[in-house]
Amino acid sequence: MEKREEAVIQNLKDAGCDGETIACFMAHYEAGEVKQELKVLSKHRKDLLDGLHVCQKRIDCLDYLAWQIEKREGIT
Repeated sequence: MEKREEAVIQNLKDAGCDGETIACFMAHYEAGEVKQELKVLSKHRKDLLDGLHVCQKRIDCLDYLAWQIEKREGIT
């Protein structure tokens, strides 16, 4: 495998892509299917962003609970 492909695979791993996503991307990469490559990246980005939103909602719930406790106890 050439260095460029190794770098692409490492970048995908660093971005949290699983083996299936990497294999799919690399198949398109090797075939020169740029639009499909971008589609795979876009889907993974959306999945990451969805996960981020779930975490943000959980953080908001914790912040709200802490705010309620502080308000109840007169701590502000």
